[in-house]
Amino acid sequence: MRKQPQRQCVACKARKDKSDLLRVVSDSNGNLVYDPTGKAPGRGAYLCKSEDCIKSELKKAARLSKGLRREISQQEIDAVASEILDKANG
Repeated sequence: MRKQPQRQCVACKARKDKSDLLRVVSDSNGNLVYDPTGKAPGRGAYLCKSEDCIKSELKKAARLSKGLRREISQQEIDAVASEILDKANG
């Protein structure tokens, strides 16, 4: 059995298997995008799949900015949050 890679949620700091987390990526063009595959190129940060972690972190985004090593605008945060929550609910 292969060992699963572990990642840490930027919101609650819980360590979980990579497959149990959502990945947000700052791509080479500077865009903030949700990465459902977990394999997109670019600097990534992880969030728990719980709605609490998603909403709390995407409201402030301070830890997400630190994880991605760049400033994030509120417009980018809102777009990614709605995309993640739409896919989680649908």
